[in-house]
This record gives sequence, structure tokens and C-alpha cells, in this order.
Amino acid sequence: MNTHGFLRVAAACPELRVADCPFNADRTLALMAQAERQGVNLLVFPECGLTGYTCHDLFHLSSLQRASEEALAKVIEKGAAVYRGVAIVGLPLAIEGQLFNCAAVVHAGKVLGIVPKTYLPNYKEFYDARYFCPADNANFSVASCAGQSVPFGTNLLFDCRTMNGFTLGVEICEDLWMPVAPSSLQAIMGATILANLSASNEVIGKASYRRQLVSSQSARCIAGYVYASCGEGESTTDIVFGGHCLVAENGVVVAESDRFRRGQQLLVTDLDLDRLLHDRIQTNTFHDANRVADLGMSKYRTLSFDLEVTAREPKLMRAVDANPFVPSDPATLDDRCRDIFQTQIAALGRRLSHVGEPPVSIGVSGGLDSTLALIVVCKTMDELGVPRDGVRALTMPGFGTTAGTKTNAHDLARALNIKMREIDIRSMCLEQMKALGHAPFGIKLDHETVDSLSEKLLHLAKDNRNDLIFENTQARVRTSLLMNAGFVIGTGDLSELALGWCTYNADHMSMYNPNVSIPKTLVKFLVEWAAKNEFDGPARATLLAIAETPISPELLPTDASGGITQSTESTVGPYELVDFFLYHFLRFGAEPDKILFLARHAKFKKEYTPDDVRHWLRVFLRRFFANQFKRSCLPDGPKVGSVSVSPRGDWRMPSDAAARVWLDAVEGGE
Repeated sequence: MNTHGFLRVAAACPELRVADCPFNADRTLALMAQAERQGVNLLVFPECGLTGYTCHDLFHLSSLQRASEEALAKVIEKGAAVYRGVAIVGLPLAIEGQLFNCAAVVHAGKVLGIVPKTYLPNYKEFYDARYFCPADNANFSVASCAGQSVPFGTNLLFDCRTMNGFTLGVEICEDLWMPVAPSSLQAIMGATILANLSASNEVIGKASYRRQLVSSQSARCIAGYVYASCGEGESTTDIVFGGHCLVAENGVVVAESDRFRRGQQLLVTDLDLDRLLHDRIQTNTFHDANRVADLGMSKYRTLSFDLEVTAREPKLMRAVDANPFVPSDPATLDDRCRDIFQTQIAALGRRLSHVGEPPVSIGVSGGLDSTLALIVVCKTMDELGVPRDGVRALTMPGFGTTAGTKTNAHDLARALNIKMREIDIRSMCLEQMKALGHAPFGIKLDHETVDSLSEKLLHLAKDNRNDLIFENTQARVRTSLLMNAGFVIGTGDLSELALGWCTYNADHMSMYNPNVSIPKTLVKFLVEWAAKNEFDGPARATLLAIAETPISPELLPTDASGGITQSTESTVGPYELVDFFLYHFLRFGAEPDKILFLARHAKFKKEYTPDDVRHWLRVFLRRFFANQFKRSCLPDGPKVGSVSVSPRGDWRMPSDAAARVWLDAVEGGE
């Protein structure tokens, strides 16, 4: 698993007895052994976990200080036999007449370094400054601890030589609450994983604020953040601790513990180092912070160590969303759809206002994409106070149009109270093919009429043969009619553009496309959401019916019963796979072998064999690289999410780039 850039981390909440250092050391070792069984690489314990955070004035007694250091020595010695990863334990350390609240970074029988707490809260229920000295008081950079001479300071980074991208920074509790947290500086200097040893008590509303802090800091630092807090064993006198542990990755909480659980718990998950490195490289301003001269960057010390990276547990310890563009939580999905729909309306409204609110033309096929674009147009007209009479909707049946989609198109127009013009394009296509001397599917057109050609095509439909001129002629005739009718609204979606599944200067072209950055898997949910939230009566019923329509360009002939013979997904792949590939490839720059690995852990609606996934990934990559020339001249359209292929925004790529490196990787992947 580690070969795919994942780091397994855990936040520990051990069973604890205040001031009972031997007991606490044993509980720490038990969790280290449990972490080893689960293949954990980095294990973070709470603040002052070897003594308890609520010792108060007991911290000043030499007996507790000595017991604390003996407990650390025990964890170092016995921990090396039960745990191969890096552990960070919290304890008070008396050094040169000063007492510091510290985090000891332990690995392979050694203390790699000691990080003291920078900010000491001394307000409300907190009295840290009564017991401890702030980190800035230390006038030394090396300390004696558990019989070892150890680097000491807040300027320590821990870099793993055997795992690319794993550089660790450590801070303690209150440090995170500050305007400029130590972890911010650590991240600027290269830390990709940030650990926080905490003793954060529970009051109403604090858990959500704590969650927001951890999430926001991981986003601000483009890092993984592991937050471990103490549990009910610390609860004493007036304060209660809930054992709130969190792991976040670049703004997303990927794991969270239950609060107020008795006993001890281990929150285990995997962090994606590849994603973090990709986003840091892509976000060039992240490294501009190095220019701030007074942050003391040159004073940071990097301490190197080696981790055994042999996979210990093959199962990925984090959820892989099979539909990354479609939130699984209904409330989140509702908010997402509302935001996108309103963004589309606002964007189209701005463009129409700018060009003088002209009549708009839109091709309506009765399929999902054109339906979404049409309802956006209608709502935009309403927002602008322009009558829907300005919508010039055309439905243009051709040789592959089915009765079902044509009926849907007319029903939708009536339900939306707009005028629909039907133009049968077959005769125009026939004349163009005759002029070109083209024989569709081998049928000579010298004396063919529309009816006779349509009849002959029925007998060829079962062969499902390709004829690009036959298909492209229909697509371009439709666009020509739309261009002559008004300001053309595009309907193509993000997934089609990634695949090049559009005819150049036909459905590829428009004067504005509100769907341009919406993936196919989300289009259906947007139509359903709009049906339930923006429309009622016949419009709602028609929209819901359209949402269940099979996806097809309807350019190849229908079968004898008038049914669809051309399935888009049988050619380009299931759209749930296409969008899965698209998300991981463009959003995170994932390599093909990693995409295959992630797909193996995702639960798709349909089951795919590894060979199926490999085949469709190969198709995706070939089509993606071959069709950049279409994406290089896209019409304007609103960016609504984190993935876009607009040449003016997120994606610039040579139109003639070779796909070999990626295709070769598919063959050698999972």
C-alpha cells in the first residue's frame, strides 16, 4: 500500500490515570502494539500523556518529573520491540532548571527530537504558564533525555528518507489556536504531516470549533493533520475531556473519533502524500511564504530517519468515493446542487446582459445535458425579467432519434411554457452526403430518398458499425441551424469534453455553455434536484422521466422497433468510471497504477473486474490525449468545481502530447 503514496497514521486516546506514570506507559505500549498490528506508520498520543495533563502543581514535584522520564525510557526501550513506526508521546521535562511541556518523537529505540509547547494558555480553566516555561525560554538546542542527547526546540522537522513526501512537524494543543501556528511555519519549511498532541476539554460548541480548526489548518498548510486529545481519564474537578481525535487532509476531515467513550481508542486512517505533494507543486503561492524574512526559516533543523515501508496491511484504511463529484450525504448533495444551479444561472445571466439580452437558441434532444441547459436558460430568463418567448428551442430529429426522447423534448417544452420548433434534419443531411459523394454504411445515394435511406439503415443498425461522416453531418447540421437561430447555448458536459465525445464545430461549439464544467455523473442529480426544488406539476414529472433516459448521442440508426442502438457508455466506458478517472487524474495528478488501486477499493454501482477497469482507463487516457485540440478552443462557461478543462483556467496541455508514459503505466499497474 505504501508504494501508492499512502501514509498510515493514528491518533491515540489511551486509558489514563492522572500522575500514574507506570500505568500510563503500559497503556501507551499497548496502543503501540495495536498500531503495529494495523500497520500504522505514525502514531500520535495526547499532550502530557505519560503523566496526565491535569496534574497541576504536582508537575513541580521532582518525583513526578523523574517518574515521567522513566516512563518515557520504558516506552523507548519496550516500544522498539512492539512498534516499528514513529510515535509521539507527551510529557513534562525538567531541563536546566526549567520545566517544559514537551512532545518526544520516538522511533526504533531512540528519541529523534523533543518539541516544546510554544504558547502556554493562562486564561479561564487553563494554567499552563503556572507550571511550564514557554519554548522561547530555552537557551539550548540539545537536551539530555532518558539517557540520550536529543535535539530540542520548536524548529525541528523529521524527514523520512524511505517514504517520499513524509516530513513531520509537531506542535502542542494551544499552538494550533494561535494566529500564526508553529505548524504553519513547519509546513512552509516542508512538513507535509503535522501532529498535534492536545488536552482539549469539552464545552458546548467546542468540538465543532476544534474540527474547523484542524480542517482549516490542514487546508491552509496543504498538509495532513493528526490531532490526538486525551479522554475521560483526565476529567477532574470542573473540567471534562472527551477524547476528541481528528485526522484531516488538505481541508477534509478523513477520520474522527467518537467522543466521551470509556477506555482507550485508536483512530487509524491513511493519508495521501502524493495528493499533498501534487497540490503544493500546483499551488505556486504556497512557497511564496518563504520570502517572509523575519520568520527565521534558516534556523529550522531537519532530522532524518528511515521507516520500513513494506506493506503490512493491504486494506486501505480510508473510504474511496466511487462518485467523487456526487456527495453521498443528502444534505451536502442538496447544497452542492443548489450552488451549481445558481452559479450557472448567475453566469449565463451576466453573459446575456452583457450582449444585450438577445434571443437564445438551444438544441433540445430530450436527453440529460440539453435538459439541464434548457432549465438553466429558463430560470435565467426569469431572473433577468425577460419573457421565455426569447428562448428559441429546436428539436432536430435525425436518423437515430427515438420516439421516446423526441416526446420528452416536446413534453419538456410544453411544461416550461416555451415554443419548440421541430426540424427534421434528415433531408439536409442526405443532400450534404450526396454533395460529398459519401455512401453511408456503403449505401450509394444517387437515387436515395430520405424514406428509402432510413428504411435501409434499419437493416444495418444491428451491426452498429461506425460511420463518422454520417454522424458528424447530423451534428454539424444541427449546430448550423442553431447558429442561425440566435445566441447559441451549449449543452456538452465536462466528461464529454475530457473524452472528446463531441463533434468539432458542432455540439463542441456554442456562444456560451453553462454545463462546461459539470461531470456527467452529476448532471442527472442536478436535473433531479431542479425537478424537486425549482419546478412542479408537469415540468417536474417530465424532468424526472428524462433523468432516467439512457445516455446516447442518437446519431446511429435506430433498430426496427425504434429503439436506441448507440450506447455512449459501450464506446467510451461507464460514466461512473470515466468521472472517477477524470477526478483522480486531473484533480490530484494520480498515476495510472494509483487510479487502478483506488478503483479496486471503491464501491461502484456496477461490479467491474480489474481487467474491465484497466481497459476503460486505457480508453480514457487515449481519448483524453487525442482530443486536447477540441478543449483548446472551448466556448466560455462557468467553472463550478475543482476540476475544469478550460484552456483559460485549469488545464493547458499541448494538443499533440503523447500518451505513452501513462499508457505504459496502465499495463504495469495494480
